[in-house]
Amino acid sequence: MTRFELGQVVATPAALEKIEEAGQGIGEFLDCHAAGDWGDLGVDDKATNEAALQDGSRLFSKYHTRLGEPIWIITEAVGDDGKRASTCIRLPSEY
Repeated sequence: MTRFELGQVVATPAALEKIEEAGQGIGEFLDCHAAGDWGDLGVDDKATNEAALQDGSRLFSKYHTRLGEPIWIITEAVGDDGKRASTCIRLPSEY
């Protein structure tokens, strides 16, 4: 179940490489993110995301590939209407 629209989805080459090395696809990470499974975040960050679903602000998730590589997914907001401009999959080192 999707809780919000992802907007345009992009990924960095390094993130795609790490996901591929683990034998995974970006779809499984995007599906979790869009469903509101924020991954390996603390309670406060998860609460921030839940509030962002209401106020239309940025959403952030952190996952790990099967090989333990951290992957970040960030969905940016367009405005206060809850529409999302884009979603980027990247490594933490690329932020």
